[in-house]
Amino acid sequence: MAMRLRPLWGDQRGAVLVEITIMLVILFIFVLGCIDFLMAMYQWNAAAKAVQVGARIAAVSTPVAQDFTDITGLEGGADAGTFPPPSFTTRTCSGAGSGTCTGGSTYNAVNMNRIVYGRVPAPVANMGPASCVGATSPYEMGMCDAFHRVTPANVVVSYMYSGLGYAGRPGGPVPTVTVSLQNIPFQFFFLGGLMGFANINIPPLTTTITGEDLSSCGADTCP
Repeated sequence: MAMRLRPLWGDQRGAVLVEITIMLVILFIFVLGCIDFLMAMYQWNAAAKAVQVGARIAAVSTPVAQDFTDITGLEGGADAGTFPPPSFTTRTCSGAGSGTCTGGSTYNAVNMNRIVYGRVPAPVANMGPASCVGATSPYEMGMCDAFHRVTPANVVVSYMYSGLGYAGRPGGPVPTVTVSLQNIPFQFFFLGGLMGFANINIPPLTTTITGEDLSSCGADTCP
């Protein structure tokens, strides 16, 4: 048997085909990987834009924390116009699951939908749809219009005491509003099943804005 195999040891026919096969596999992984990473950077950028949009909407809309309007003196609450302006405990609301808020505040799904899905046209004015239907104007734009994979389950909204405002301000103390994203994985089209790429989340993104124009309107008429 050794005598029969000995001539094959020095036979180089087909070696180029083997080398090309190996190099093509490496080349395809490199090219497709570059495409996936470019798409990942796009998703990261779109998610950052969505957070900015969400913060601007949250700062001028009825709070997701149901009792927050009374705490800050909005809607003629007990603290309106007091001297000095009262402080308040931070309210943090997460849309994960059925939605929760800290500090014993009740979670308002309609107000969270407005931040995520935007303001819908009349006759259901500004209630926020149950899915991303696409904005027809910048006014109707929500977080999902900037990044279509955002849902209420991925959004956390915090209302924090800032110390801003002035004594006797009719609207009460001025809060700062922070919107952040959580638990959104990158979507890899080619490398999703390779070396755990499918389990990589987009890094946490946060935007904070002053809520001096926080709205005191009702849920169905809020601008």
